[in-house]
Amino acid sequence: MIVMGAKLSRRDRIKKGIRKRLSGSTARPRLSVYRSNKGIYAQIIDDVSGKTIVSASSLSKDFVATTGTKSDQSVAVGKLVAEKALAAGIKDVVFDRNGYLYHGRVKSLAEGAREGGLNF
Repeated sequence: MIVMGAKLSRRDRIKKGIRKRLSGSTARPRLSVYRSNKGIYAQIIDDVSGKTIVSASSLSKDFVATTGTKSDQSVAVGKLVAEKALAAGIKDVVFDRNGYLYHGRVKSLAEGAREGGLNF
């Protein structure tokens, strides 16, 4: 879906190119990141069956609010999604940055997930 506006259509084009190259399988599902102004969301998705296996966000009930910047919250969400994934028996994932640049909050979430025990 391409939305009007230069930034969104650019991100959609990048996202389309990324999704063309990578896909999550049952053995190695996809860790997808969505970043909004207020929060950050992460899902581990099996693209073969089309189901979300694990999800975590900075706005969910099971997220313990950490004081600090949004980048600090991203690290905590990364650790939370890794903890849930390990409990579900998932160690290896494919990282989908969803069209965002790999820096800032997206990079913080990835580093938190790696600290939590995920391999990608």
